[in-house]
Amino acid sequence: MELPISVDLSGKTAVITGGGGVLCSGFAKTLAAAGARVAVLDINEAAANAVAQEIEAAGGAACGVRADCLDMDSLRAAAEQVEACFGPCDILINGAGGNHPGATTDAEVFDPADGKSFFALDPSAFARVFGLNVQAAVMTTQAFAKPMTRRGGTIINVSSMNAYRPLTKIPAYSAAKAAVSNFTQWLAVYLAPCGVRVNAIAPGFFLTNQNRGLLLREDGSYAPRAEKILAHTPQGRFGEPEDLAGTLLWLASEDASAFVTGVVVPVDGGFAAYSGV
Repeated sequence: MELPISVDLSGKTAVITGGGGVLCSGFAKTLAAAGARVAVLDINEAAANAVAQEIEAAGGAACGVRADCLDMDSLRAAAEQVEACFGPCDILINGAGGNHPGATTDAEVFDPADGKSFFALDPSAFARVFGLNVQAAVMTTQAFAKPMTRRGGTIINVSSMNAYRPLTKIPAYSAAKAAVSNFTQWLAVYLAPCGVRVNAIAPGFFLTNQNRGLLLREDGSYAPRAEKILAHTPQGRFGEPEDLAGTLLWLASEDASAFVTGVVVPVDGGFAAYSGV
């Protein structure tokens, strides 16, 4: 795998939650290519193992680990397994997250005829989205990062452009990602005296398993929502997983970003900069 920048993470142990997904599997492969030993965590153990096997086939060091990021016992067991394989975590990527259809409105603005308006959203689904994105990052950090307070380390959360500009229809996901950005800043201040840096990446629009059905028609053409997104993205395309690699490596490298903590870096093709006019 050809890396966009030269970073040496040899001897480092990286832990990535949600590692079986499109973006976080790319993170895992990127960090492995830079020399890190990578623990791929996912609630889907088969997906985690598949990514780990790809990394090993390419000459890297990886292991797949099942972990439920909303279950502390599961996370502690995962931390023990990772430490037995590779040693304590040096780089933690909190990538697990997601949305829930029960927390998504049918229409962009209120319509009395809307089948599922904001007023009909399921509060438990709303809470589930906050759990997947915010609570999972909190709990995973509690399970893996305490050893960092004695030896330093790097935590990278995954926020979203929704944190800056909430998208229509997905109030829970947008609010949850805003909370991830805020938690990133809080944790950066809290852990700074320990030599632990905490930052976040805020991806723009990428085609993933989660949003593919919303953005593409059955024939593969763009749905109206996708066309609207691209019309407001100056680079005129969706992101590819490799578009995140340079930012990831920069934040993961102590040499490259030693004085960078508490920032949320947009990688969005210019979406945040465009007013629509």
